[in-house]
Amino acid sequence: MTTQVHPDSLHFEHPVESWWEASADPLGIDLEPLQADVSCDVAIIGGGFTGLSAAIELAGAGLDVRLLEAGPIGWGASGRNGGFACIGSHRLPYSTMIKTYGLSSTQHFYQAMKDSVALVAENCRAFNIDAKIGASGEAELAHLPNRMDDFRADQEFHRTTFGDHKTLLSKSDLKEQGLDGPEFHGGLLGKTGFGIHPLNYACGLARAAHKAGARLHPRSAVSRWEETSGGHKLYTAQGKLQAKRVLVATNGYTPEEMSKRHAGRILPVMSSIITTRVLTDAERQAQGWTSPIMAYDSRNLLHYFRLLPDGRFLFGSRGGTDSSNASLLETRNIITADFHRMFPAWRNVDITHFWRGHVCLTADRVPYVGALDERKTVWTSIAYHGNGVAMGSWCGRAVARLMQNEAARKDIPSVITRRLAKFPLPMFRPLYLKGAYLWYGWKDAR
Repeated sequence: MTTQVHPDSLHFEHPVESWWEASADPLGIDLEPLQADVSCDVAIIGGGFTGLSAAIELAGAGLDVRLLEAGPIGWGASGRNGGFACIGSHRLPYSTMIKTYGLSSTQHFYQAMKDSVALVAENCRAFNIDAKIGASGEAELAHLPNRMDDFRADQEFHRTTFGDHKTLLSKSDLKEQGLDGPEFHGGLLGKTGFGIHPLNYACGLARAAHKAGARLHPRSAVSRWEETSGGHKLYTAQGKLQAKRVLVATNGYTPEEMSKRHAGRILPVMSSIITTRVLTDAERQAQGWTSPIMAYDSRNLLHYFRLLPDGRFLFGSRGGTDSSNASLLETRNIITADFHRMFPAWRNVDITHFWRGHVCLTADRVPYVGALDERKTVWTSIAYHGNGVAMGSWCGRAVARLMQNEAARKDIPSVITRRLAKFPLPMFRPLYLKGAYLWYGWKDAR
C-alpha cells in the first residue's frame, strides 16, 4: 500500500470496470500466480507497458525473467488510460528543459518521444496486436481566445527547435474538420500520434513477453522485499522469488514503504474517464464533432477526448485528490458536468462507463530511467506524467538495454537519466497537489 494512494484504489482482486475491460480481446495465455520458491536473473515488478516491454527485451536476450503483477496483467494505468499514443510524458516547459539539460539533450528527448510513438505501431505489427489503432494526429484546442497567441509561438518554436511542423487551425477550420465545440477557439494540429485500445495493447505485449520466454505471474503482489549481498528476495502471498536484479515498473502505484528508493520521489495524480454509448452520425453532426483524431484542451488541468473506432466518445479529465470509494460519485458528477458543458449536444446521451486511476509525476517533472543503487541491482523506469502509452513502451525497452550494457546510455536522452529527485518535504506532497490545483485552476480561467 502506497502512502500516496488511498487503499480503496488498490483493488487488485478485480480489474477496473472500464470500457477497455468490457471490450478487450482475451489474453489467450494461461498465467498463474507465483506459487513456489524460485529464482531468476531479473525480477520485474509491474505488468504494464513498461514492465512487459522490458520483459520482452530481457527474455529475448536470453535472461531468466519473471514478472510479478499485483492484479491481472494491465491492471494499473496501462489498462485504464485514454489510449493516446502521443508525444508528452513530461510537465517541464521546453524552455526550462533547455536551460537545465541543454538544447541537444532536449532535442534528443523530443526525438525519443516521437520514436516512442513509432515503437507502439511497430510493436503492434511485429507482435500481431489488434490494438484498434485510430487516425493519426493530435489537436490541442484553445479553451480561451487568448491561447491562440501561445499556439502561434508554440508553432514557431517547434518548427525552429525540433523541425516539427504543426498546423494552426482557426475556429472556422475546427468546424470544417469536425472538431467543433463552444469552448474551442482554434487549435494546433500535430502529425504524431494515434489512438489505441490500451488493454488490447498490454495483453499483446504480455503474449509477446511470454513467447520470448519471460514467466509472468499475475495476482502476485510483493508483500516484502529483502536485500542481501547475493541479490534480492521478493515475497508474495504464495511464493518467494530470489533475483539477482530487480526492475520496479509500477509507476503511480509504487508502494513507497516497500521500495524505499522511490520514497518521497513520486507523486500519483488522478485521472478520470467516461465513455458514451455509440453515437449516431446525426448526433455527431449535431455537435460538430466528427473527427477521429485525438484532442485535448489548453488547460493545465486539461481534458482529453476522442471518438473511438466504434463511434463511442471517450472523455477524460485530470484532477482530484481523493481516490476513496466515497468520492466516486462526486468525481463522476464533476467529469460529467464538464463533458456536458463542452459538448452540449450530447447532454442526453447515455454514459456507459466511468473509471479512474493514477498517473505519476516527479519533482523534476520528467521521467526517470536508470539504476537506484550503487551496485546497479535495483532499477526503475517511471513517471510519464499522463502520457505513458508510448514512452512507457520505449522506456521499458530502454531500461532493459541499459541493464545489459552501459553503452546503451548514449541512446537514452540525458533528460531522463539524470536523477530521481526527492520532493522537498515529501510528507507535504498531498498539500502541494491541492495547492497546484488551485493555482492551475486560477490560471486556466485567464
